[in-house]
Amino acid sequence: MKLFIVKRSLLIAISVICAVGAVIGISAGIAAASTQSDGKVIVIDAGHGGVDAGVRGVETSKKESDINFEIATYLRGYFTDAGFKVVMTRRTQGGLYGLATTGFKMRDMKKRKQIIEESNADMVISVHQNFCPIPSRRGGQVFYDKGSECGKLLAESIQSSINCMEQAVRQSSALTGDYYMLKCTESPSVIVECGFLSNAEDEALLIDKSYQKSFAFAIFKGAIAYYS
Repeated sequence: MKLFIVKRSLLIAISVICAVGAVIGISAGIAAASTQSDGKVIVIDAGHGGVDAGVRGVETSKKESDINFEIATYLRGYFTDAGFKVVMTRRTQGGLYGLATTGFKMRDMKKRKQIIEESNADMVISVHQNFCPIPSRRGGQVFYDKGSECGKLLAESIQSSINCMEQAVRQSSALTGDYYMLKCTESPSVIVECGFLSNAEDEALLIDKSYQKSFAFAIFKGAIAYYS
């Protein structure tokens, strides 16, 4: 009985040490990143919003737009704590299109581009969730514009950080994408598809707050590594 108590106490102690270590690791990462900030402006774009829900979770019907905003908010916190100036294209769960009339999607995209241009962004990170007719597809995927060398380097850095996550199910490579949000600036710009809402396992992770924080931190670490 005494041996059981000792073992149980040891397991509790190890768990506490691991938890503290994780907190210290995040704090150390943010502290190290503060030397990289140097007045840089990071634009974080939470995709979709308002009547434009994006895709929905296959099990819970959770809206992509809500998950995008939640992860983007955690990401903003990491960059802000590290001393960067952060601009959010979308600061609420609403969209940026004004009235939901014909052409609202293009108005929304143009408003995001305007915010990026007016902020003189040094980096643009657009947060999204993926969907595929093949339900087995899983994992985070980063896209960049094929004509942007700095975008490619940023995408590769963030993709590498995501691949290193404990929950990563596959080792992906950054891919090119012909997307409007990747052409809004000459500064490095990426779209981060955090996972597949068409996959029940990915969905369960993506709606979990602790995983959202971990994924946001992986994006943050990759962005900081790019500046290093």
